[in-house]
Amino acid sequence: MTRAPQMPAAIAEEWPAIALVRPQMGENIGACARAMLNFGLTQLVLVEPRDRWPNPKAQAVAAGADAVLDNARLEWSLDAALAPATLVVAATARPRRLEKPVWGPRECAEAVLAAAAAGERPLVMFGAEAMGLTTDEVARADAIVTYPVNPSFASLNLANAVAVFSAMVGEARQQAALPSWFASPGSAPATQQELEGLFQHLETELDRGRFYHPEDKAPLMKQNLRAMFLRIRMTQQECQTMRGVLKALTVGRGGRKKEDGV
Repeated sequence: MTRAPQMPAAIAEEWPAIALVRPQMGENIGACARAMLNFGLTQLVLVEPRDRWPNPKAQAVAAGADAVLDNARLEWSLDAALAPATLVVAATARPRRLEKPVWGPRECAEAVLAAAAAGERPLVMFGAEAMGLTTDEVARADAIVTYPVNPSFASLNLANAVAVFSAMVGEARQQAALPSWFASPGSAPATQQELEGLFQHLETELDRGRFYHPEDKAPLMKQNLRAMFLRIRMTQQECQTMRGVLKALTVGRGGRKKEDGV
């Protein structure tokens, strides 16, 4: 008796996650969900969608990818959307004055899959249809992914951009090699929430020490400092140690003097 060919097991990976920041059209959200599920991605994060959610137009275009939409995480701040992630990649076509790794879509797909295999929680964020991600939003990322597009016509439809990345993930999934950047550390990687706590601590103390001079340069100086720490891929232990260093340097074992305002 001839056996029927066995269907391969379905792919449904929680990580990497796809975050759509301020998406405008329900149809694009639905098309993103469909492309994601085509290549086995299931975690969708919606940050400040313009239209109401759930969105019937998204469901109509998703064409069977209802599970991705039904389980989509809705957040109204970027902080909340990124909080659980340990690796954040920003998709952008415009050059930025930020010192960050810049990956092509294939390299990015390999990196985030390797991160997920190492137990990390990678997230790739895409900006709104009209303007993309702001520089401040890109500054939150560990790395940038940019596509080899025509410089004179570089703008991709949001759903197409997600589809290209998802397809690269599908291709990279077949590769078993693990990039050395994601060798298992002695401590778990720091989450965005933990990193943000460190950055807020550092910026508060630098502000108290009048580091930001001239004041109009403060936003760029903060971005550059964050980029420096993001490049080294801090672990939870390193993050905690750095906060201890800051406390020792600024408060000391005897506590901060009353005249210092704390």
